[in-house]
Amino acid sequence: MAKNIERNLNVTIKNQEEDRNEVIISIAAIIKNLKKYLAIWLVIAIIAGLLTFCWSAYKTFSAQTPAKGLVSFTYSGIEKGLDPKGRKFEIESMKNPKVIEKALTEMGLDLNKIESIRTSLSFDYKIPQDAYDQLTAYSSIMEKASGGSLTAAQAMLDTKYYPTQYTVKFDFGKAGFDRTTGVDFLNTLLNCYGDYFYEEYGYNEPLGTSVRVADYNSYDYAQQIDLFRTSLRTVKTYLDNLAKDDTTTFRSSATGYTFSDLSDYAKTITGIDLDRISSYITVNNVTKDKDSTLAYYNYRIENLKRDRDEYAERLEAINNSITSYKKDVIQVFGNGTENTDTESTLHSEQYDSMFRQKTSIESSLAQTKQDINYYTSRRDALQNNKASSKANVDKVEADIAELSKKISNLVDLTEQTASDYYENVQFANAYNILVPATKSVGAGISQAAQGAVKTILIVEILILAVYLAIAFMAALKYANSNKLAKSGADDDDDEEAELEELSGVIEEEAEKTEKQTNVKKNKKK
Repeated sequence: MAKNIERNLNVTIKNQEEDRNEVIISIAAIIKNLKKYLAIWLVIAIIAGLLTFCWSAYKTFSAQTPAKGLVSFTYSGIEKGLDPKGRKFEIESMKNPKVIEKALTEMGLDLNKIESIRTSLSFDYKIPQDAYDQLTAYSSIMEKASGGSLTAAQAMLDTKYYPTQYTVKFDFGKAGFDRTTGVDFLNTLLNCYGDYFYEEYGYNEPLGTSVRVADYNSYDYAQQIDLFRTSLRTVKTYLDNLAKDDTTTFRSSATGYTFSDLSDYAKTITGIDLDRISSYITVNNVTKDKDSTLAYYNYRIENLKRDRDEYAERLEAINNSITSYKKDVIQVFGNGTENTDTESTLHSEQYDSMFRQKTSIESSLAQTKQDINYYTSRRDALQNNKASSKANVDKVEADIAELSKKISNLVDLTEQTASDYYENVQFANAYNILVPATKSVGAGISQAAQGAVKTILIVEILILAVYLAIAFMAALKYANSNKLAKSGADDDDDEEAELEELSGVIEEEAEKTEKQTNVKKNKKK
């Protein structure tokens, strides 16, 4: 009996102790503490963000980060990694010493820095999102393809990507420049590369240099005429090729001429001015040294005869190749019925190329034969006549000087018209400076902000975590203090209640015992 009373008492006391150890934290208490420390958290977060940004800005400005510019290429062929001439495109051509030298010259800087600048230039590119999505889709197709379909997928899908936009980086600190000079130089370099691009793939500057006969006075008059004739042929061929490629009948806004106009102008100079002076020299035997001129004519005739024989042999070989060459033939079978099988000849690039070679050789051979006849007639005329008078010499020199001016003017017009065509039509958007380098403080601050974003985000997350932890701990501390105060006040009440409960249990047990005793007494009676 005593054991049952003791067990009930122990259970009651244990339950009360467990309830007393439980601590309940309400959401309202946590929110209350969040509000309490909100101002402090905001101040700390703002100060930490500013300090982080200042550190990033200091690092950006003190580290002399490279200046950057963004350029793009949009001509036909760049998507295959080719330059306008069909060769492999190399962005490294921007490091060409000619481009760097021109930029340094425009800025009045020391040309000895060319090599240090070359090593300070670097390039980067990014794959656009649409190209990336396409490559991803192709990769998925290739993974799913199997067996025979794999070969078909590989044949159909070209997953190689060639960039069309490049970031040009210039480490001006490494090259020995300050930020202002470095940024100015990079922008000048980008502009000079544009000029180089158009000269390389558009109007060819060496063409203008080769056709300007600046030192013609050092030659005899007949040789001067030959030099001018060669120059006019070169310019006319160049203009005819441009006119053939031009499908827009381009008329330059700079000169007002089309390529056909300038080609006709070259033809006019050749047919009127040049031939007039040439005939005057031949008829009047105008020469500085008759014997030297005769030797020159004989030398030219012998060379031209060798060229004629070479062209004739090449033409014969081409004709034989064309005669014996067979185009590819494809056999098309019918559906099984009679006379339904057919043959057709496929297009052959090699066959067409031989015809083009034949046409070119025939043209060269015809021109060579004309030149042989021309120099032969000159030689014969000079041999049969005496030297010309001083008046004839003066007239020829004056006419040749005027001819030289006309040819120089033709070359200038050709250069301007061709440059206008390539820059505004053929290569209108071939090369563009999308984002020039900048030296503004705002750009530096923007760069510092971009560099600090990640660091600021990490710092702010840590501060937020500390803020939440402090609010939680404060709420926990408050709940504990309330629990202790309440438990101290309720201890006496709990003891009195326990005693009353224990007394009730004892009385109940006593009554049961008394009843059991009375029952036993009654049984004995």
